[in-house]
Amino acid sequence: MAAVILAAGMSRRMKNHPSKPKPGLPEAPPEAGPKQLLRLSGRPLLQHTLDSVRRSQVDEIVLVLGFAAESVMQQITAYGVRVIVNQEFEQGMGTSLRAGISALGPSANAAFAVLADQPFVRPETLNRMIAYHKESGAQITIPLYRGFRGNPVLLDRSVFPEVMGLSGDVGCRAIFGSHTQGIHKLDVDDPGTLLDIDSFEDFEKLTRPGWAGELGLPDLEVREGLAADWLPELVIVGRDAVARALSRLGQVLGFTTILVDPFLKLTDAPEAGGILHVMDFSRLGRKKERYVLVASRGQFDEEGVEQAVRSGASYVALLANRKRASEIFSSLQLKGLPEEKLAKVRAPAGLEIGAESPEEIALSILAEIVRQRRKG
Repeated sequence: MAAVILAAGMSRRMKNHPSKPKPGLPEAPPEAGPKQLLRLSGRPLLQHTLDSVRRSQVDEIVLVLGFAAESVMQQITAYGVRVIVNQEFEQGMGTSLRAGISALGPSANAAFAVLADQPFVRPETLNRMIAYHKESGAQITIPLYRGFRGNPVLLDRSVFPEVMGLSGDVGCRAIFGSHTQGIHKLDVDDPGTLLDIDSFEDFEKLTRPGWAGELGLPDLEVREGLAADWLPELVIVGRDAVARALSRLGQVLGFTTILVDPFLKLTDAPEAGGILHVMDFSRLGRKKERYVLVASRGQFDEEGVEQAVRSGASYVALLANRKRASEIFSSLQLKGLPEEKLAKVRAPAGLEIGAESPEEIALSILAEIVRQRRKG
């Protein structure tokens, strides 16, 4: 069993962090410094990820560096690890994944694609995925935490040739559409599979004292007085800019808005009537009028659409292009969802009004919902 640790990125979303942290906040490198070297408990972020993989039953580790490779190597301990430098790192993750898989030895039967910015994945989780792969023979194994899809992904050797054909800024997901029957999802009790550090705000939050104790959230939080049974319900999977704009506009139009996210708290979303922390719509109970938008940008798309369709929602929309939607629908058909029900899922979501900004996209989706409501 092998692992390819992807640590070649330029950390573009970290560029806005302060070069000098405020008193009491974690240490931050200079603005031009790589994210891999952010200090977490006194050690580089990448070191935590490396050490976690080392403590698992993984036999072979390939570390792929790119941006600021020399600086990174000077500050991490990489014993027992093969380090390669991807000279094409600026072209995106696909080139790093390809380079890492190509560097594996001939005896590797499967390999994890490990993201360097996920330092909290437990070695026991990797071991459980390894055992499951050996037992099931799955081509692709994906961890699920509370029903939400996470990382790392475990790839069987049979899909290595396709991975080595990747290019540009794409990850493993680019080959998922060709292996809908070979993808297995494994429930794990590890929130680290969902916790990545994309921005300095993420880093600040995940290094705050006591943050781990905040992960034990109830399945459903409902704000008193804002989730009346008689109000139409707007369920939004995801928390990107479009999802949050839709939540605010939905409140203005008299909807009870329910956000679906594993870690978001009611205090972080004052416009929401409730937050569902598990990907299980049965926890919401029955509702005469339920309108669902899946806006997780690829992360929980398939799970969100499946839950929405099975819950009998009046309206289901997916914020994705037609190709991605077609892949999701094909996968869900294999799981037994009727084609006629999937055909009613709106993808792309919303009316065509030339929307560009998150607020305009949210407006186009709400306009489509209002039109459907008034038509009965």
